[in-house]
Amino acid sequence: MERTLKVSGPISSAQAEYDTLRFVSDESACPYLGGRQARHEAYLVEELEPAAYERLLARGFRRSGRVVYRPRCRTCHECRQLRVPVEEFRPSASMRRVVRRNADVCVEAGRPEPSEEKFALYRCYLDAQHDGTMSRSRESFEDFLYDSPTESYEFRYRIGERVIGISIADRVPGGLSSVYMYFDPDYAARSLGTFSIIREIEFCRREGLRHYYLGYFVAGSRTMAYKARFCPNEILIGDDRWLSFRDRGEA
Repeated sequence: MERTLKVSGPISSAQAEYDTLRFVSDESACPYLGGRQARHEAYLVEELEPAAYERLLARGFRRSGRVVYRPRCRTCHECRQLRVPVEEFRPSASMRRVVRRNADVCVEAGRPEPSEEKFALYRCYLDAQHDGTMSRSRESFEDFLYDSPTESYEFRYRIGERVIGISIADRVPGGLSSVYMYFDPDYAARSLGTFSIIREIEFCRREGLRHYYLGYFVAGSRTMAYKARFCPNEILIGDDRWLSFRDRGEA
C-alpha cells in the first residue's frame, strides 16, 4: 500500500479508489479459536474523521495505528463488534469490588503523548502478558498506540505520581472505541483492565456519549469472554445491525 487516504465517508462509497489500497492477508492460525484459519482485510488511512469511523465500526472495522481492518475469514464469522449502551450499564457485584479495590487510583484523560516512562511500562506489560510475538521497539509502540489518524484519548491511571496503567480510546460522535490498555504487572491483582472499562464507561456517561465499544467478542474464546460481563451489551450481526446480548456470566 503505497498511498494513504483521507476517509470522510464509508469505504464502500468510493470502492474503485479504495481497491488500490485494500490489503487482504494470507490465512494463518486463528489466535482465538483453535483449529481455525483467520485472515483480514485492511486499509491504510491518512486521516479518519470520527463520524466516518463510527460508520466503519458499524460495519465491523477496527483501528490499529493508521490501519482500519476487519476479519475476512473464509469459513468463520465469530469475531463480532461488541458495545455497551452507556446509560443502561450497571456494574456487577464483582465489578463494584474492583472499584473499591482501586479507590486510591486517580484517572486523568488527555491527548495521547508517548514518553519514555510509558514505553518502559508497555515493555513490562508485554513481557508479563504476551508470548513475544509483539514487537518491543519504540517505533512499533508509537505506531501502534500514538500515531492516530482520528480523535483519540489517553486515560492515565496512577497512584500518587506513579503511572500504573494507560488506556487509549478513540472518540466518535456517539461514543468511545477502546483501542488498547497496558498496565504495570505489579498491579495485576487489582484487575485494572476491568477498572479502566468501568471508568471509561462513566466518562462516556458524563460526556453524553451513548456507547462504549469494546472491540471484537469471539464466542468460545477464553481471552474474549470478559467482554460479555459488561451488561447489557449488543453485538454486531450485520452492517449496522446490533443484537441485544446479555450474558454477564459472573456473580
